[in-house]
Amino acid sequence: MSFQGKFRVMLLAALAMVITIGLSQSAVADDVVHVVKGVVKSVDKDTKTMVVKTADGVDHTIKWTDKTATKTGKDVGDGVKEGSKISVKYTEKAGEKTAVGVKDLGKDTGKALQ
Repeated sequence: MSFQGKFRVMLLAALAMVITIGLSQSAVADDVVHVVKGVVKSVDKDTKTMVVKTADGVDHTIKWTDKTATKTGKDVGDGVKEGSKISVKYTEKAGEKTAVGVKDLGKDTGKALQ
């Protein structure tokens, strides 16, 4: 193989690597994680959704999946109760919020959220 042939192969390999890295970076950018803290207004186990009311009065409807992490290891529907003070990490795609993790904040933060 001539020098020009080797150069072309190396150039194509480098180009393929740049494209691959660029595509993986754009996929990661879509999964931005947000956090909301508030009081659970309602829980619907059938649709796997909960409504969390924040201190500023905004209701956030957030769904959970079997992959949603909790500190207790329980399913979100079993661990989260109406009136609980929680922190939810979630991603949002097409206006739909999906919980990544849910943490019970306990009674200590109740006054700050009311």
